[in-house]
Amino acid sequence: MPTSKGILAIDQGTTSSRAIVFDTAANIKSVAQQEFPQIFPHDGWVEHDPEAIWESTVCTARTALDEAKKLGIVVSCMGITNQRETTVVWNRETGKPIYNAIVWQDRRTQEFCRTMQQNGLEDEIQSRTGLLIDPYFSAPKLAWILDNVPHARTQAEQGKLAFGTIDCFLIWRLTGGKSHFTDATNASRTGIFNIHTQQWDKDLLRIYNIPAALLPTVKDSAADFGLVDEQVLGCSLPILGVAGDQQAAAVGQCCFQPGSIKSTYGTGCFVLMNTGDIAVTSHSRLLTTVAYRLNGKTTYAIEGSIFIAGAAVQWLRDGLKIIEDAADTEQMAANLDSNHGVYFVPALTGLGAPHWQPDARGAIFGLSRDTGPDDIARAALESVCYQTNDLFRAMAADGIEPTAIRVDGGMTANSWVAQFLADVLNLTVERPTVLETTALGAAYLAGYQAGIYKDLNDLSAHWQCDARFEPTITSQQRQQLLAGWDNAIQRVIDNVQT
Repeated sequence: MPTSKGILAIDQGTTSSRAIVFDTAANIKSVAQQEFPQIFPHDGWVEHDPEAIWESTVCTARTALDEAKKLGIVVSCMGITNQRETTVVWNRETGKPIYNAIVWQDRRTQEFCRTMQQNGLEDEIQSRTGLLIDPYFSAPKLAWILDNVPHARTQAEQGKLAFGTIDCFLIWRLTGGKSHFTDATNASRTGIFNIHTQQWDKDLLRIYNIPAALLPTVKDSAADFGLVDEQVLGCSLPILGVAGDQQAAAVGQCCFQPGSIKSTYGTGCFVLMNTGDIAVTSHSRLLTTVAYRLNGKTTYAIEGSIFIAGAAVQWLRDGLKIIEDAADTEQMAANLDSNHGVYFVPALTGLGAPHWQPDARGAIFGLSRDTGPDDIARAALESVCYQTNDLFRAMAADGIEPTAIRVDGGMTANSWVAQFLADVLNLTVERPTVLETTALGAAYLAGYQAGIYKDLNDLSAHWQCDARFEPTITSQQRQQLLAGWDNAIQRVIDNVQT
């Protein structure tokens, strides 16, 4: 059997771990996926068992590698992409976590964050990190672990503990504890990394009371992160690419030019626009972040973060039990000639950009005796598009006016969603042939470091459009839809404030 080169990408997400082997032409050759449990100890708390994350990662990686081997694919390197901000602390000697991973969606630190805002720290933190003060980010989660897990702070000060986002934890485990590394994109989501100096910020560490001994070394997104222990995956692979999931998706979508923009629809929805070597400060409560760092050069981005997108559909399945499969929602939405005035604000873990209301909770408006499962399913899908439009309004207020958007993630396989998004945004929506752009971005970074791809233009040559969706509704119809959404979300915000 003829052989060809392949790259393994680990995509460790919020609800599942996935491993994909790509060939060098960006074609998927093998894939494995495994869900793992979500843990909700209290209202607004979201945790993962790090061991469940680890076991699902190893299982899927081994499966994908085995399938690729059967096809004659020789995997030469690997990349990692991950759910961002999610925080793990483990013992350096044993490698065992001292507490569950606190997930990016978790809101337990909202009082802590509110106190910091009242102390007037937000401007300083935003100027250094590009982020706002919010439970979303890693720093307050890490501070909570140090303050609430017995003996954690003492052990941290003694250098016995290690902190990392999920990429960092996986690298540590994969290399048998030899590598305590992260990349600049993941570091830029912690709230303690200065995106201008590209260093951990000593003043912010003092503000959050976090010992520097906990922290990993920060590398470029394409770099040598260490060698996988052969006993872990059955082969020894160099880890050559790492990026947080949204930045990896931007790489997978080849958003390398300033002004290029992508929106990923997974558990949440994240819009990211490349701003080149300029760290643009948003005046509309969007985030400034690192898009990627290659060969020591940092490229920045503006980002809007929506906490609930695909998770709303998952709630329809697991919570309300009105669907059996996420794919069912496409036909359910298409069955209706309109939304019948039903709006769902999916603030199940608070509201992200541009509202930043951690206390907000979800609501469905416009229910009547005629309302059925199809209406609620459609309202869930529509809500993702309306929330995206909120981000684009914020970008417009910052002087950013995109003319097209590249979309990816599981939800965009739903053509009804892609079309409604084009209608609501009044923009061309481009869907790529490979929807797994997050994993693809990790593979691209690893291949770039390995010399498989010679430059970013080489990567861009692989991007292919599967479908384009153009707006089809009138301006009046659009305004009417958005007026209903604006009313619904304002009622949710007003409920928080009262």
